[in-house]
Amino acid sequence: MKNSQKVFTGSVDKEYPTVDRAEGVYVWDTNGKKYLDCAAGVAVVNIGHGVREVRDAIYEQSKRVSYVYGSTFTSEARERLAEQIISLAPRNMEKVFFCSGGSEALESVIKIARQYHLESGKPKKFKVISRWQSYHGNTVATLSIGGRPSWREKYDPYMSDMPHIAQCNCYRCPYRLSRESCEYVCADELERVIKYEGADTVSAFVLEPITGTTAPAIVPPAGYMAKLREICDRHDVLLCMDEVITGLGRTGKNFAVDHFGVEPDLIAAAKGLGGGYVPIGAVLASSKVVDAFRKGSGNLMHSFTYAGNPVVCAGGSAVIQYLTDNRLVEASAVKGEFFLKLLREELDDHPNVGEIRGKGLLLGLEYVLDRKTKTPFPADRQISSRIAGYCFEKGLLVVFAVPGCADGILGDATQISPPFTIEEADMRKAVEILGDAVRTICI
Repeated sequence: MKNSQKVFTGSVDKEYPTVDRAEGVYVWDTNGKKYLDCAAGVAVVNIGHGVREVRDAIYEQSKRVSYVYGSTFTSEARERLAEQIISLAPRNMEKVFFCSGGSEALESVIKIARQYHLESGKPKKFKVISRWQSYHGNTVATLSIGGRPSWREKYDPYMSDMPHIAQCNCYRCPYRLSRESCEYVCADELERVIKYEGADTVSAFVLEPITGTTAPAIVPPAGYMAKLREICDRHDVLLCMDEVITGLGRTGKNFAVDHFGVEPDLIAAAKGLGGGYVPIGAVLASSKVVDAFRKGSGNLMHSFTYAGNPVVCAGGSAVIQYLTDNRLVEASAVKGEFFLKLLREELDDHPNVGEIRGKGLLLGLEYVLDRKTKTPFPADRQISSRIAGYCFEKGLLVVFAVPGCADGILGDATQISPPFTIEEADMRKAVEILGDAVRTICI
C-alpha cells in the first residue's frame, strides 16, 4: 500500500511510527507505545534522552547568537568545546576542526591528511587505505574508503579507487590463525599494500579501532594496533581513527584507541559528541599534523557553512559536561561488562549464536547457521533484520547490522548500544526480549 508520508525515507512505502517523546532510556510513539532504547538511536544518545542541562544550554546560546561563519568569528561555545574535547583526547592531540556529522568528519580526515602531505612537501601522497567490513560515511569520498559492499555498489561509478585490506577479526580470521599465535598477520597486510601501491603515494590509513554496525563490536588484540602504528611511522602514513561511534565513552574509555595505548595522528568523532541533541562532528588533529601547517602555508583550506555553529557547540559542550560530571564513561565500562555477562548467560549456548563480544556499551552478537563451521545464514533468511523487527514489536530497540559481517556479502549480527544511563533492570529486560527473539527467529 502506498505510503502517504512525504519524507523520502530508506523504505519508500513503509509507514513509520511517529515519535512523540523520549526520556532517559525510553522512547514513546504517538500511539502511546513505549520502547526501551538499546540502540541509542544508532549509538548516538550516549547520555540519555531529555537531559535538561543540554536543552537549557542550547536555549541560552540561541538567545545570544545563533549563527556566525566560523572563518569570520569564533565563539565562547566553540572554544570551550574544543578545550573539553582535547582534555579527554590522547595527549598528542592539539586542535579540533568542527563539522556537522560523521560523514563530514571522515571527509575532513581525508582532506586534512592530503593537505598535511602537501604542506610537508610530498605532493604524490593521496591514497587512503582502509579495511573491508568497515563504514566511514555516506558521501562519495567516504563510501570510497568504506568497506560495506552493499552500500558501495550502486555508486561505484562515482567512487575513487582506494585500496582496502582485510578486517582484523579473530573470530573469522582470514588467515585461519589463532589469536595466540598469529603475530598480527592482518597488520602486516597494511605494509604489503603500502609497498605495492608505493609508499610515496599513500597518505593515510583509516580504521575503526573497535568496529561499528557493519561488523559490530569486533575488538582487535592490543598488539595489532601497536603494529599498525609502527608500519605507518615507517612509511610516513597518517594513522587515522574513525571514532564516530566509539568516541566520547561508548567503549568505556574516552576514546576506543585508549584501550590500545596508541596515539593516532587524526581522530574523527561525531555521534556521542552531540548526544542526539545537536548535529555535530569533529576531527582531532595531533601536534604533528598541526605543526606541518604552521611550518607550511599556515592555512587549512577546508570549511563547512555550519562548522562550529555556536548553538551546536553549546549543545555539544553541555553534553560533554554532563558526561564528565556524572562519570558516564566509567559507567559505560562497568555496565558494559554486566550487560555482556547477561548476554552470555542467556545466549552463549544457543547453537545459532556464534560470538557475543564488545567493550563498554558497544556490544555485538553474530548469528550463524552452523556454530562449528561458522557458516552464515543464507541472505534470504534476513536473520538480523527479523530479530530487530521482533524486538521492535516487543518494545525493544536494537541495531541490526547490514548483512555482510562474515564475508562482506553474508553474515548477520545485532548491535546493542544503549545510553550510558541504562540500569540493571532494563538490561535484564532487554536480554530477555532479545533471547526470545533469537530463539523464535533462528529455527
